[in-house]
Amino acid sequence: MRNLCLCLVAAAIAPGPLPAQQSAALGAALEARIARDTAAVAVAYYDPVTRDTLLINGLKRYHAASTMKVPVLIELARRIDAEQLSWTRMIPVRNSFRSLADGSPFVLDLTDDSDSTLYQEIGYDQPVERLARLMIVRSSNLATNILLERLEPSRVNATAHALGADSIQVLRGVEDGKAFAQGLNNTTTARDLALLLDAIAGGRAASRGQTARMVDFLLAQEFNEGIPAGVPAGVRVAHKTGEITAIFHDAAIIYPPGRGPYVLVVLTKGYAAPREAYRLMADLSGLVYRWATRRPDPHE
Repeated sequence: MRNLCLCLVAAAIAPGPLPAQQSAALGAALEARIARDTAAVAVAYYDPVTRDTLLINGLKRYHAASTMKVPVLIELARRIDAEQLSWTRMIPVRNSFRSLADGSPFVLDLTDDSDSTLYQEIGYDQPVERLARLMIVRSSNLATNILLERLEPSRVNATAHALGADSIQVLRGVEDGKAFAQGLNNTTTARDLALLLDAIAGGRAASRGQTARMVDFLLAQEFNEGIPAGVPAGVRVAHKTGEITAIFHDAAIIYPPGRGPYVLVVLTKGYAAPREAYRLMADLSGLVYRWATRRPDPHE
């Protein structure tokens, strides 16, 4: 049995006077499922409706993979609120970026990107709205780097920290091989991502109008094998996945019918195949959904 840190402290995710309910039974069920596998797993669950809060390895740092696109989206929305950008602003599409390691140029490989459509627009201008949508819905690395270059990683990082996600690190664009070789990576914890998603769900990450647009992007996510697979069909899930070698993440806002949303983040490292990680995420998601909605396990 692996040593998993289980925390039931509401202040760890959402500061406030109300304590977390004692969800030890849920924690035990999640730990038991995680223990069936050998990968490293971190979980953060926060329910603003019940104030249930649960962290399993929630402060452990992971390579963020494409979950770093969530704080990029938040910073973009805030710049639009400040009228420094607009969704209709046209930005040139180019595939040449500067490495954080030494400033040398690097390009993205279309075959390593989950979206190929934007590469057809190189040399042309595209609206910010399309770049943001591709960054989230199809996890476009090219769209991410174009936006992040304009937004600046340091400012993305500062905004995330200001929202309470004080250990997340957004240092660079995607596929910066030289920076990766030097260990200069974007990193996060499950708690940090939960804080950011809770701020989006609660309309605090930016203005109400902009947070609603962010939720729309996250709801349109095309890769739904993880957390969404664990909830009943028709339940809305606004989420962002992340994947690199042996690392698979999913960070979600779940909207059960008839009540407010809750947040669930699952980070993993060490799975040999995506399907194994997705199976774990779906199983954990199902356990949390049944807890949040107090529905019995159909297999019991």
